[in-house]
Amino acid sequence: MRTPSSSQNTLAASLARALRVFRPSHQHSELSATVLLMTTVLASRLIGYLREMYIAYAFGAGSQVDAYVAAFTLPDWLNYMVAGGTASITFIAIYTRFVAEKREHEAQKTFSIIVTVMTSALLVGIAFAEIYTRPFVHWMFHGFNPEQVQLCVLLTRILLPAQIFFYVGGVVSAVLLSKRLFLFPAFGPVLYNVFIIAAGIVLGRRLGIASLAYGALVGSFIGPFLINALGARGLGTGYRPSFELKNSAFREWVRMSIPLMLGVSLVTADDWILRYFASAGPGDIARLNFAKRLFAVPIAVLGQATGQASLPFFAKLFGEKRTSEFSATVGMSVYRVAAASFLLSAWMMAAHLPIVDLVYRRGRFTFANAESTAIYFCWFSLSLAFWAAQGLYARAFYATGDTLTPMIAASALTVVSLPVYAALFHSFSVVGLAIASDLGIIANTVAVALLLDRRNLVPARTLPWREMGKAALTAALAGFLSYQVSEFVELKGSRTADLLNLLLVTTTWAAVVIVGLWVLRSELPGALRQRKQIAYPRVAEQQAEELSAGIEP
Repeated sequence: MRTPSSSQNTLAASLARALRVFRPSHQHSELSATVLLMTTVLASRLIGYLREMYIAYAFGAGSQVDAYVAAFTLPDWLNYMVAGGTASITFIAIYTRFVAEKREHEAQKTFSIIVTVMTSALLVGIAFAEIYTRPFVHWMFHGFNPEQVQLCVLLTRILLPAQIFFYVGGVVSAVLLSKRLFLFPAFGPVLYNVFIIAAGIVLGRRLGIASLAYGALVGSFIGPFLINALGARGLGTGYRPSFELKNSAFREWVRMSIPLMLGVSLVTADDWILRYFASAGPGDIARLNFAKRLFAVPIAVLGQATGQASLPFFAKLFGEKRTSEFSATVGMSVYRVAAASFLLSAWMMAAHLPIVDLVYRRGRFTFANAESTAIYFCWFSLSLAFWAAQGLYARAFYATGDTLTPMIAASALTVVSLPVYAALFHSFSVVGLAIASDLGIIANTVAVALLLDRRNLVPARTLPWREMGKAALTAALAGFLSYQVSEFVELKGSRTADLLNLLLVTTTWAAVVIVGLWVLRSELPGALRQRKQIAYPRVAEQQAEELSAGIEP
């Protein structure tokens, strides 16, 4: 029989193991990295919720907020076209290979060249963007009145220099991720959001909504840049300015990065397209943005955190020619994320109005604003599984060093999607934009999955389709019954009614999910508890058998 002291020792040892996850020098496994990133991403999104809540409270959902949201478009464009996400995605693959081959000097040299060259390019880009901000705003947001244009130009010019800190911080975080040190990169977004909120509270009355832009600028320096730089300094990562453009590793990085710089993925372009069409209606950009930012919370926790944590491990498996394990690991990651997303989507759609009303309605954000925002949120929620899965599929491609194929497909789909957005917007107004967003991300995810299947990198036939079907069926039933129950409580702006409605929906949803998964003998609960993806019993064995039978290249 275990003595009290031994039980206390066991508890202390378990606590110590848990706390190691938050130690800066701790090298993470895929599980601990995912747990850490999910925790910090959730914290970041919760703070992001506080940011959006403050914006809704202080400024409502009118033309000022439209201009503020729109002001991020040109800086995002610049960062995407010049940096294109290459800071972490392509650099990790190269840096990880150098580290594995004990070529630390070459890794640090490549780091210095990339930072020097791309920072210089960004400085030039920012200078041109500052000059041509006004023509861009006039063209992009054709529905803005003169006051909105003036405000949007001001805010855009404040935000543009932040792209330097985002880019350099992204490259530095890639160094940390390559060494499986996730703590510093995980807390960067948290600090970024904290400074936006703090600036709004301290300077809001004096500077108005411009205080948020100044907060974002300072937050980009403290969060994404400074905290990662401090972490890299502890590793002895050195930087020396270098324009050695003939360096072979730099050229390899350029070759991998150009598709990401030139291609336009709907994952990024979706926000830009929504803002373009919604600019004609006062408050439409703001309400769409509030709905999308709330929807981004589960996307970040289920998709972004899992994808960011998985990329170094995907790259390691592929680099070591462990293709069977690579395929199985990607497949199991997609299954677990997609199945969990189906269930969560059902709850979000059934409880869309009380969720949005409780989250946002205060100050200048009215119940009428909440009703409109909730409709958009409900439609966005339909595509949660696809937003989460596409991040994993894309990173599987990036881990193989192929950035060209997915970006060609994504760019083609983005172009094809434009008339779909236009047609649905003209037919169903702003709701049509949310529907078009769903259709676009579904097409994007399916396309990347088919490309991986065609190359036998992640064969579609090895995915646990029956298990995914069980989760989807349970989700559909839980969502339908939860929505029917929600009709018993009429919502007209009462907080008490919101809470009662949410309680009824959540209780019904949880009961149906538990019973449904049990009746269908779903293996999802077991899959979510597994420490290693390849350890998941029946599905992993099936994948291994099919891969060894000749599916693997």
